[in-house]
Amino acid sequence: MGSVDIVVPCFRYGHFLRECVESVLTQSGPELRVLIIDDASPDNTAEVAEQLACSDPRVEYRRHTSNQGLIATANEGIAWARADYMLLLSADDYLLPGALSRSIDLMNDHPSVAFTFGGAVVLDQLGERSPRRTGVGSRTHVLSGLDFIALNGAKNIVLSPTVVVRTSLQKRVGGYLADLPYASDMEMWLRLAAHGDVGVIAADQAVYRSHSANMSREPSREQDLLQRKAAIEHFLTSSAAKLTSADDLRAWLNHMLALDAIGCASAAFNEGAMESSARLSELAVSIDPSVQRTRRWWFFACKKVLGLRGWQLVQPVVEWFRSILRSEPR
Repeated sequence: MGSVDIVVPCFRYGHFLRECVESVLTQSGPELRVLIIDDASPDNTAEVAEQLACSDPRVEYRRHTSNQGLIATANEGIAWARADYMLLLSADDYLLPGALSRSIDLMNDHPSVAFTFGGAVVLDQLGERSPRRTGVGSRTHVLSGLDFIALNGAKNIVLSPTVVVRTSLQKRVGGYLADLPYASDMEMWLRLAAHGDVGVIAADQAVYRSHSANMSREPSREQDLLQRKAAIEHFLTSSAAKLTSADDLRAWLNHMLALDAIGCASAAFNEGAMESSARLSELAVSIDPSVQRTRRWWFFACKKVLGLRGWQLVQPVVEWFRSILRSEPR
């Protein structure tokens, strides 16, 4: 069936760690190891990790003497892994039953697949669950790397706890980039997709927690867009030899990103954050000047002419009209 190493970086998540690790140890199918890396946590992570390592020989544990940060810790886990496959699982997330066997069965059947991803359940601070299955669809299938890149576009449609990677390829393409603290995942999926196919699992594979500790690290809209632009450039620079039309792909990805920037500018306008809205629209033009010829740009321009108060008066009618257009058969 193959073997899999699950790298579990942990910083201040001792209260989540046991649930995370036990969700791995109860998986059926592949031979597995859990590699816990305690990034000098000031909580009870060490105590919980030592208990888990003592109670199951499949669990290994190491602790940093000083905090190294998530990206350095993740890259240490990549270097530590030696199984056929690997998964990077934050200690505040956990796997759902059958996740590993679904991914590894597909990868065993399709040696060209660089990594797999699937749906996830997002768990908010109140314990409310919502599915996130962007790009997953209704059937398990394999995409070419270029088809995945087209599906992903200038966004990140993949949640990392659902991703199983072929370890040999992960080591070959290298680790996560320290200068992309908010977009290193997106860049990694694009980089891997340039080297192989992508397996899509039509099932929820993991639970991703959205809570105050990780929300506090979320970027502003401008930071997010700039990080995604940098991720695209890193990806295209490192993978140009693997891509047949890198220049065309750069132009398309930048256009998609510029459209996102206009969407962000429009959202900021609706919130009354006019300075932020202006900066975001300027950023959109700097990413791709041709965005000024799109319907999204002209719609945003019309809102600015109306002003915030005028837009608030007509917005219900516009949204009603949009809903009618979306509901009409095509």
